[in-house]
Amino acid sequence: MSGPSEAPGAAIRAAGHRGVLGVELRVTPAGDHVHPPVADHHVSVHAGPPVRVSCPASGAPSTRTRGEVNVFPAGVSDAWTEDDESRTVHLRLPDSLVRRVAEEMGLDPGRATIAPRYHLRDARIEHIAWALEAERRAGFPSGLLFREGLGLALSAHLLSAHAAPAVPRSGLSAEQLRRVVEFVEAHLDAELSIARLAREARLSAPHFKVLFKRALGVPVHAYVVQRRVERAKALLLRGGVTSGEVALQAGFAHQSHMARCMRRVLGVTPGAIARARA
Repeated sequence: MSGPSEAPGAAIRAAGHRGVLGVELRVTPAGDHVHPPVADHHVSVHAGPPVRVSCPASGAPSTRTRGEVNVFPAGVSDAWTEDDESRTVHLRLPDSLVRRVAEEMGLDPGRATIAPRYHLRDARIEHIAWALEAERRAGFPSGLLFREGLGLALSAHLLSAHAAPAVPRSGLSAEQLRRVVEFVEAHLDAELSIARLAREARLSAPHFKVLFKRALGVPVHAYVVQRRVERAKALLLRGGVTSGEVALQAGFAHQSHMARCMRRVLGVTPGAIARARA
């Protein structure tokens, strides 16, 4: 998949006022690019010759052609490689604007979200992008009101035609929970952060913390500690490794850290569990 680099390099800029839609023409060199998770929504429309791109997440390379659209909702990150210089009309939609539009559409602004889209063909988005690019080239003669009007139209279209599935009020969806739990299990012996787990659920960190606790009834940190204690218990009962090695394999900083957590969660010490094996 492809899209604009958040650090655009040789970019021809015309950034918009923070309260309304911003527009710029980005020219990025061939190479690796990253779009980090940011607070606003971003839409890019390819405006130059075809560019061959590859994305680690999608595997096979593809060719991005003129008019092709990528949508990066707030909080979504991506990385990709381009074989040639790329030119895109890049639009920034403030989250405050999208929330305002959602409310006017009768949607819950706290739950109405836009889905990520890559290699998208959408004539309405193209039309808005080309109009804004023409306005940019002319020096923005129509002022902020013109740009705000197109920003409202773009927000309404994204919320209606490219809305993300609603997140249940009770917590994470089954698919989100599955991805997070599998990631935790696969990385218990590594550093785990709320921000990294939130990316697995494709949510902002604050939103993820709330929905995770609703789904499982415990905070994220407490869940990870519990799973590490269970992993350590299984390793101790299996035997064959020292308590220090068990602590590291279960993701604890050291043996004393493991012992404190184990006493708190299970009410017993690692030594008691090891002796139970005999």
